[in-house]
Amino acid sequence: MSSEVSADAPALYPVPAQHRTGRAFETDRAELLEEGPEGAWVSDVLAGCVRRTIPLGADNEGPLSATLVRMDEPRPDRPETQHRAPVLHLHGWTDYFYNLPMARSWAHAGHQFYALDLRKYGRSLRASQSPGYVEDLTHYYAEINEAVRIIGQENPQAPAPIIHAHSTGGLVAALWAQEHPDAAGALVLNAPWLEVPGDLPARAAVDGLVSPLSHINPTAALRVPRLENYWESLSVEAHGEWDLHPAWRPRKSFPMTAGWMRAVTTGHRRVYEGLDLSIPVLVLLSAGTVYRRQWTPEYQENDGVLDVELLARRAVRLGHLVTVARVPGAMHDVFASAEPVRTQAFDQVHRWLKAYAPAQRS
Repeated sequence: MSSEVSADAPALYPVPAQHRTGRAFETDRAELLEEGPEGAWVSDVLAGCVRRTIPLGADNEGPLSATLVRMDEPRPDRPETQHRAPVLHLHGWTDYFYNLPMARSWAHAGHQFYALDLRKYGRSLRASQSPGYVEDLTHYYAEINEAVRIIGQENPQAPAPIIHAHSTGGLVAALWAQEHPDAAGALVLNAPWLEVPGDLPARAAVDGLVSPLSHINPTAALRVPRLENYWESLSVEAHGEWDLHPAWRPRKSFPMTAGWMRAVTTGHRRVYEGLDLSIPVLVLLSAGTVYRRQWTPEYQENDGVLDVELLARRAVRLGHLVTVARVPGAMHDVFASAEPVRTQAFDQVHRWLKAYAPAQRS
């Protein structure tokens, strides 16, 4: 695998001082990345990583691209870690790849780590675009397929990649794996968003609202609460430990639009009807859910975004071999939780891989 990095790496524009204070933030277009040279790896904003632009044509908002990030820190040179499956990470809603400890955990176990910032998210968000907007989750298959192709090209002796995906990314990964049965060796889903909180009655109500609106004005923003509680649990500027880019992971989520929500509930319906995944699937969930109007310390020990009991029930509809692991003390993003919690979760992942996906560890 070539580790050459282009000297033409586009710079990350500095974050204005007024946005370093943790105030509520709507995307400042001056803080976005420029396109990298096509086909070239360039230095990333995260130490020890490089990134590569994946062109995706254009939509009505202009040119589209995704961004593949590769961890280039050394991996253990031990016989038992040779030719282990690479890992491709997919982020969630209003999110991007920032979690270096997660990447290092995979790398230290012998897996070449990659992450994909999907179109209109993070490193892939451009000035003309509505953040996170898509009208059909299957549109993401293009960048996932190209990322898997690049990973296979760079790791020709390795097994098919493990897809590690969080929240909405977990929903996308499961749907993609259903349509591409030989492209991945296993799924590790971190609090995948498999159903609307409130179950079928809530989804029916959401569909009744967004279905007609999505045909008339798909980019219309829905009037739903955009609380800051989860951001406060994550960000070093509040109660968390993570240094989050204010445009890529703002205090409040991106506006939820009618077209985007319809795409998500369509995915939920497919999961409810049952997928037929033949590869092993591990679903990691917090042990509890908490919903409060204001932030409390409970948010750092529970899922403050999704109903984990409902997710556990939906998870078993994904395929033939599904393991649900509950992680006490975990937040919505299990691997962004306190260090002892995420360490325990990684231990569970590696034990599971050894038991149920041995080809990914050979």
